[in-house]
Amino acid sequence: MEITAFDLAKKFVGMKEVAGEVDNPQIMAMLKLDASWPEHDEVPWCSALVNYICWLLRLPRSKSLRARSWLRIGVPIPADQAVPGNDVVILERGKGVQPGPEVIKAPGHVGFFAGYQILDNEETLVRILGGNQGNEVDIDVYPVCRILGIRRLT
Repeated sequence: MEITAFDLAKKFVGMKEVAGEVDNPQIMAMLKLDASWPEHDEVPWCSALVNYICWLLRLPRSKSLRARSWLRIGVPIPADQAVPGNDVVILERGKGVQPGPEVIKAPGHVGFFAGYQILDNEETLVRILGGNQGNEVDIDVYPVCRILGIRRLT
């Protein structure tokens, strides 16, 4: 049996930042894997989780704490072909008009694809297993209109 990135990331569900002066050592290890500047776990760490999982599984990784850096990793796939496993979803983040996927140095969010959810009003949401979602690792939903790209890590 081959473990996927999604399978391994599920093991981290519930891991949280520690508020105040104390930091979660696991999150700090994830952050320090690819950057020396983080001094606390209360920084954006969604990309750190994805990089850490990929590092453990020897999958391609962005080696960056920028969520949009994942737009350059793996193989782009259409949204209707995404599956839980080794597919990564990159979202725009922030209010107002955001730059497109060609701009890496802009706010974003990244996590592992966990499926779609259709609401009663027929709005479609993408489910993402990721870090720094409410300051913890969990599965959260986002409007599909925020998707910048989906990449398959091989």
